[in-house]
Amino acid sequence: MTGNTTILSHHQAFDVEGDVVSHTDSASKCFDDDGRLKRTGSVWTASSHIITAVIGSGVLSLAWAIAQLGWIAGPAVMILFSLVTIYTSSFLADCYRSGDINSGKRNYTYMDAVRSILGGANVTLCGIFQYLNLFGIVIGYTIAASISMTAIKRSNCFHKSGHKNPCHMSSNQYMIMFGVIEIFLSQIPDFDQIWWLSSVAAVMSFTYSIIGLALGIAKVAENGIIKGSLTGISIGAVSETQKIWKTFQALGDIAFAYSYAVVLIEIQDTLKSPPSEAKSMKKATKISIAVTTTFYMLCGCMGYAAFGDAAPGNLLTGFGFYNPFWLIDIANAAIVVHLVGAYQVFAQPIFAFVEKTATQRWPNIDKEFKIEIPCLPPYKLNLFRLVWRTVFVILTTVISMLLPFFNDIVGVIGALGFWPLTVYFPVEMYISQKKIPKWSNRWICLQIFSGACLVVSVVAAVGSIAGVLLDLKNYKPFQSNI
Repeated sequence: MTGNTTILSHHQAFDVEGDVVSHTDSASKCFDDDGRLKRTGSVWTASSHIITAVIGSGVLSLAWAIAQLGWIAGPAVMILFSLVTIYTSSFLADCYRSGDINSGKRNYTYMDAVRSILGGANVTLCGIFQYLNLFGIVIGYTIAASISMTAIKRSNCFHKSGHKNPCHMSSNQYMIMFGVIEIFLSQIPDFDQIWWLSSVAAVMSFTYSIIGLALGIAKVAENGIIKGSLTGISIGAVSETQKIWKTFQALGDIAFAYSYAVVLIEIQDTLKSPPSEAKSMKKATKISIAVTTTFYMLCGCMGYAAFGDAAPGNLLTGFGFYNPFWLIDIANAAIVVHLVGAYQVFAQPIFAFVEKTATQRWPNIDKEFKIEIPCLPPYKLNLFRLVWRTVFVILTTVISMLLPFFNDIVGVIGALGFWPLTVYFPVEMYISQKKIPKWSNRWICLQIFSGACLVVSVVAAVGSIAGVLLDLKNYKPFQSNI
């Protein structure tokens, strides 16, 4: 998940378990069957939301991932992940309504669907995986943003020195700068109040992805050959053990690039009906994943074709590209702006969950104080929100400074989120919704499919964790040099 979403409004994503505004005329032209204003989303708007959600910083590690797998396995694994995503997304789309697909009770979020269809311990497990995944994503985004900020400074250093100076520098100061920005933004109570930031972030994600693709094409043209091999990095350039770990880690990186299940139901909640939301969502998923896979294949394959086995872990900060330095600076600035907004998109559900839980336990904790600001509406200061959100941002910043390994962290997040959120819960909810008998042929096939995806997740997690441990051997905390 890699990317960000523009559709996570407050009533959809952060606290949707409250009472829905009732309306006496549910058949009114202005209101849907749940009393809310008519949804106006279409297949095309949903497709654009999915593309925006999926295409994010994960695209930058795809050339490296293909370099580990080679020309045969790399594109094949990417296509396989896209097919799995389409398949399980169709299950999840059927879970938007409990019971009847056209008139059943709406589930506004992923957890709502798990709660109404599976219930019990599954809700707790879903919450753990979902919030751990979100927590991991904001750490990954902090690391990625600091690397891009460092890359801008290094790019200018290389340009001035004519590549004679290695231009090593610490990324810690940039992580702190990013953290300070996020502390201020996190004090805005709800993300729907800064929807414009998410919209800007969406434009930025396309900007740097297209620049990366264009630079890859230009590099291939300059080289005059397509680099790379059928099996990826050969044993000799790396040890046999390293080849295995890096291959596993590449699976996690590709999984991270495709992950958007956590926001699928929120996107579906924007769709108008008829036709049924599930039908429109399935169509939107096929369109958007086809577009995304094409884009990923172009970026990943062009990056590998340009650099071969030497493909950098991050296409725009690994300095395979030195010129035009100003274009690389624009791309990295676009990454930073994107990640400033994306951090908030993925942190806000955590903020809302903790604050809701705290308010239920201590009702007076959400007391607000009005602060008058000249020429602006009065700001409502909530001391608990101020302290807790600041501590959260500091915690994610410190962890990022301790583990500043973009590729490894991306692999871990992708691996941990892929099986439970993209495969297990959609499959189990589908079985429950369709009342598929236990031990029937269909039930057995679905369980084998889920089990196979679990194995992929486990090996990807093991490979990525091994990568983190390997990096830690030569690493001194808080003294990272890029």
